[in-house]
Amino acid sequence: MSDIWSWDRAAEVFPDLLMAFLQVTLVATVLGSLIAAVLGLVVAIIRRVMPKWISMPIHAVMEFIRMTPVVIQLLFVFYTFNNLSGMTIGVVVLGVHYATYMAEVYRSGIDAIPKGQWEASTALSMSRTRTWVKVIIPQAVRTTLPALGTWVISMFKDTPFLTVIFVGEMVREAERYGSRTFTYTEALVLAGLIFLVASYGTSVLLRKMEKRLATY
Repeated sequence: MSDIWSWDRAAEVFPDLLMAFLQVTLVATVLGSLIAAVLGLVVAIIRRVMPKWISMPIHAVMEFIRMTPVVIQLLFVFYTFNNLSGMTIGVVVLGVHYATYMAEVYRSGIDAIPKGQWEASTALSMSRTRTWVKVIIPQAVRTTLPALGTWVISMFKDTPFLTVIFVGEMVREAERYGSRTFTYTEALVLAGLIFLVASYGTSVLLRKMEKRLATY
C-alpha cells in the first residue's frame, strides 16, 4: 500500500495544492464568473432590445466563441497578447467563453417572463430602463439561477486548462510535484478531492440562494 499511497507525501503536497487553489483556481473562477454573468446579461439584453443589424453580428461572434474549444481560445489570446499575464488572459477568456452560455440562459429566462409583466409596467408608466431593472432582470435571474450555477461549476472544472498558458493552478502544481518526486498519485488524488469539495460546496450555496430568492 505504501508504494501506491503515502500519507507523508500527501501531507507534503497538500499545502502547495491548497495555496494554488486559493490563489489561482478560486480567483480565476470567481473573477471569470463575474465577467460571464455581467457580460452574458448585457448580451441577452442587447439581443432583445437592439435592432437586428446590431444584435445579429454580436450573436454571430458569441456563437463562434461558444462553438470553439476554450483551450484554443486561451492559446490564441496568450500568443497574440503576450504582454498580458497568463492569469489575466485566463480570467478574461474563461469569462467571455462562459458568457456565451450564460447569455442563452438569461435569454430563456427573459423570454419566460409573462407578457402581462411587460403590459403592467407600461400601464404603470414605468420607463423602459426601470422596467428592465425593477421587473425583468430580477425575475430572469431568479428563475435562471440553477442553470447559471451549473455553468459556474463547469468553469471551475475548466480551470486546469490554464496550465496550457503556464498559469500555476492546482493541477499544474500537482504535476510539478509528481515530476519532482516521480509520484503522482497523492497530488492528483488530493487535487481531485479539493475540486470535489469546492464543487459540492458551490452547489449547496447556490441551492440556498435559490431558495432564498424564491421567498421574495
